[in-house]
Order: sequence, then structure tokens, then C-alpha cells
Amino acid sequence: MQIKRMEILASKKRFIKRECFVKNFLGVESRFTSYQKSSAVVLPIPFEKTTSYGKGTAKGPDAIIEASQYVELYDEETNTEPYRKGIHTMADMDCDGSTEVIFSNITDAISKLLNDNKFPVGIGGEHALTAPIFRAFNNHFQNLSILQLDAHADLRYSYEDSHHSHASVMRRVFEMNPNLVQVGMRAVCKKEADFIQNHNLPVFFAHHLHHDGFQQRIIQALQKNVYITLDVDYFDPSVIPATGTPEPGGFHWYETLSFLQRVFMQKRVVGVDVVELSPAEHQHHADFTISKLIYKLIGYYYKWGNT
Repeated sequence: MQIKRMEILASKKRFIKRECFVKNFLGVESRFTSYQKSSAVVLPIPFEKTTSYGKGTAKGPDAIIEASQYVELYDEETNTEPYRKGIHTMADMDCDGSTEVIFSNITDAISKLLNDNKFPVGIGGEHALTAPIFRAFNNHFQNLSILQLDAHADLRYSYEDSHHSHASVMRRVFEMNPNLVQVGMRAVCKKEADFIQNHNLPVFFAHHLHHDGFQQRIIQALQKNVYITLDVDYFDPSVIPATGTPEPGGFHWYETLSFLQRVFMQKRVVGVDVVELSPAEHQHHADFTISKLIYKLIGYYYKWGNT
């Protein structure tokens, strides 16, 4: 069923009202959502098996897509309406069964998108799903880095007897490709700190960024092609409280957008994932903020990265 976006005025404020909800990012007309027309493809992945504190990331994709239907379609920063270039929403990945099978299916799904010259946008779900997503990118691209925006390093060899834990996902990524750049960390265990030092990883801790700003040398540490994974706990809890392991001392909206714009302008961003939203009652502003962030990232891709 086609969704109509109707504008109404109330108290001199502009709102968007939908007639009904279907699982279509932004809730736009079907002529803007076909797979053939769209370079950007949203893939919801409601995977959650290893969350260790707050639960609920499996509900993140639905909450993000529902909130997205209230996001303004015009972006004032880029002076564009990115949706007009096409955004296709895939059906949810099936996340029942063994982790190994689920991860294999995720890699296969992303590989197909890349073979079709799409810009995949993974929506989680817990952070562990980044490893099978990145595996497809690592097989497809040369000169590839992964840029991680996160409060946590996620570099443990294993956590709670799982090698597929959200807390060890970037260790699995590093084993595939050592071109890892980490931004925003402010919760690291001693073994992770030793691993970072022993491998001379380019890690930009939160306390340094708050003091020195987002330096150009972060971008200089990246290869030509960049995959971005963003755990929403990268943001300060005042911005995104609805996540399983919030950490104080995080980052805010415009400083983050400014940095990400520079990445898209100076590097070739080939795909993104946004993970670890745990929708919570009375905190729907978090769902909306992440929906808008994803639309911003797609807009940056269409403006600067679609080459």
C-alpha cells in the first residue's frame, strides 16, 4: 500500500502525518523506493544474541523505520532532497537460528548488494552484526578501512564465552583487515588498551577529541575506501539515552555531522551500519534522531560519495 505524506498545520508548526505504517524507510512513494532506481539500500537486521547489559536492540530496526516516517525530506545542510534519488528498504533479515548461519546469510545479502553497485545501509540490532557485514566489503574492495564511531573499543578476543560478542566484534574485523580507525572511545579494558598499544592502532579517545577537536589526522589515517560503523552509544547519553551500555562524555549532533561530512567529502564511503539502539518507552526522540542521522548519511553519499 502506498504511503501518502500529508502536511498539516497545528499551532503554527509543521507536522507530517502518515495514513498508515509500512516497513519503508521514510514512508515515501513507491516511485522513489524501487530497487532498480535506488543506489542506497536499507537493510534491517534485528540480530540480538550477546547484549550484556540493557537489552532490546532487536527492536531497533522497526523503531528506526517507524520514526523515519516523520523525518523532513528536505535537508537544509545539503540543500537537497536525497530520497528523490532513491532509497530502497529490504525485508528484515531472518535472525532466527545459529549465529554462524545468520552471519553467513548477512554476508551473502551484503555481497549481492555490492555486486549490484548499491550503497548498503545496515540497521541493527547489536554490534556483533558488523563483522559479517564487513566481511562482504572486505572481499569486494581493495584499499579499504573501517571507521568505527563508538564509546567502546570492542577489541576483546572473546566476551562471556563468545567470539561473536558485541564486545569482540572489532577484534573479528581487525583479523580480517587491520585498517581500523576508532573514534570516540571512552570505555576500554586493560587487555584492549594493551592490544591497541601493541598494534599501534589509530584510536582517538573521547577525552582527546573533547580537548583537541576532530582533527584532520583522523581522516588521513583512513584508506581511499571507507566503511563506517556507528554504535549509537558513541553519542552522549543526553543525545541518545536508549542504548544498552551508555557512557558519559560522548558526542553531540553537529560536531558529529561536521566530521562525517568531511569523511564523505575526502574519502569514498562505500557503506555504513548503525547499531545498538535499544528503543525505550518515553525516549522516542532517540529513535527519531537515529532515523534522521541515517537519512543524513544517505544524503552525504548522494551529494559527495556517489562516484
